[in-house]
Amino acid sequence: MTKFVFVTGGVVSSLGKGIAAASLAAILASRGVRVTNLKLDPYINVDPGTMSPFQHGEVFVTDDGAETDLDLGHYERFTDVRMGKRNNFTTGQIYESVIRKERRGDYLGGTVQVIPHITDEIKSWIMAGTDVDGDAAEVAIVEVGGTVGDIESLPFLEAIRQLGITLGRDNVCYIHLTLVPFIPSAGEMKTKPTQHSVKELREIGIQPDVVLCRADRPVPDGDRRKIALFTNVPPEAVIPALDADSIYKIPGMLHAEGLDVIVCKKLQIEPPPADLSKWHRLVEALEHPQHEVQIAMVGKYVDLTESYKSLTEALIHAGIHTRSKVRIHYVDSEVLEKEGIDSLRGVDAILVPGGFGKRGVEGKLRAVRLARESGIPYLGICLGMQLAVIECARHLAGLEHANSTEFDPDTPHPVVALITEWRNRDGSIEKRSENSDLGGTMRLGAQPCDVVPGSLAQRIYGSTVVAERHRHRYEVNNHYLPRIEAAGLAVGARAKSATVGDLVEMVELPGHPWFFGCQFHPEFTSNPHRGHPLFISFIQAALARRQSAGGDAVHAVAELVASI
Repeated sequence: MTKFVFVTGGVVSSLGKGIAAASLAAILASRGVRVTNLKLDPYINVDPGTMSPFQHGEVFVTDDGAETDLDLGHYERFTDVRMGKRNNFTTGQIYESVIRKERRGDYLGGTVQVIPHITDEIKSWIMAGTDVDGDAAEVAIVEVGGTVGDIESLPFLEAIRQLGITLGRDNVCYIHLTLVPFIPSAGEMKTKPTQHSVKELREIGIQPDVVLCRADRPVPDGDRRKIALFTNVPPEAVIPALDADSIYKIPGMLHAEGLDVIVCKKLQIEPPPADLSKWHRLVEALEHPQHEVQIAMVGKYVDLTESYKSLTEALIHAGIHTRSKVRIHYVDSEVLEKEGIDSLRGVDAILVPGGFGKRGVEGKLRAVRLARESGIPYLGICLGMQLAVIECARHLAGLEHANSTEFDPDTPHPVVALITEWRNRDGSIEKRSENSDLGGTMRLGAQPCDVVPGSLAQRIYGSTVVAERHRHRYEVNNHYLPRIEAAGLAVGARAKSATVGDLVEMVELPGHPWFFGCQFHPEFTSNPHRGHPLFISFIQAALARRQSAGGDAVHAVAELVASI
């Protein structure tokens, strides 16, 4: 029987419930416990797939094609357990399922209500999410999104309250993460917000077993005892969750405070002691790099780095495995359009990530051209690969005004387009209907591709078959490939398609020190303990450039910056 840990949050959002839940899972996994994580999101959207990154941050994609919350990325990176559609669900999905059942007559004409129908549905989805590779997890750590007191999260909180009764209190542990702020003018920490947050949780009917206190400095023993007194938990169960300069230090910090011991005692399980040696090695490598590289990430969401969370972490992982400090410079592609590319001067490598929409595209194309012509290592992911194809089509193959139909529906050379828009043999283009469902053309989840033997792709992956996760609509137009390949760009891997032949999955530029694009998102499968071969190779190329760069190279790049 699976036991549950429910993680809630109070006072303010963005305190780090996801990191706390992932860290606890990592500690329990180090003790030999088979764990999994779930995230319950109270928003009414069916999933975050259509939500703006400015509002929601990154959309994390699982192997089975679910568009999910970015916290699932933390779960995978911390536990090495593959998440899926069952591990994240929203209010929108719950209501959609209940309404569908009502339309079928499953409720026998009865009145459908929040209690019991919505809460029963939530409970059934929680129970279904405990599967790990065909076996039930021993412990499932369930994070409830939002903040206690939000109207939209009440059905989730009611559902987990009910589970505490039906499963038995020895099988359920409640952890509440809250804020203990320091008030500079008073010169002291304030426990009142935490007291009120727990009071509200208890009014709902949930008594926390552990109170995690997010703070920017150590919480005095007197304040811990005061919180314990007013929240009805033992003093040892009031645990500081202090700020850290790396999220990978959190498992060790929480273990040092005894969190896993308290949880195991509450759930009446006795696993072996925690072995966090691999986490200690990870932190040691982070804190003692032997090299340093400067990476320019050229995007349009650079003011909100949560939009590139998995990508940032993948670069950090590659730095760990090359003993390098990776300094990421987030460059606004719109600035490159308006002010030129001086901000790219002196970087060791350029990365253009995925994204949707026209804004900032020409700035990204400038970055691609600079990388190609100056020999700067370049990695293009999803849109970044498509832009590499467009740039080579324009400036190597002579296809003036080549573009993607996403940005210019009337481009004379649609080298990137929806498959339904690919140029036909007679030269015409099938226009997309304004009412068409873009979701119907989305490629999602892990899909295999065949790697060209002897290619850079094959050298990076060490395999001729690779499966990575996708999230895109537009594809490189096969009708233009002969001209683009003849101009010098090589296809390193292709995926099978039943309708249009092979689809381009990876591209590279022979003769360039390191120029690579991939249609998929390799950042979703990077792991801090293993890294990812593509990002490791990218950082190695950046290191090689940094170590070999001389005055002539710097002068050549400066001339290119002035000319593009």
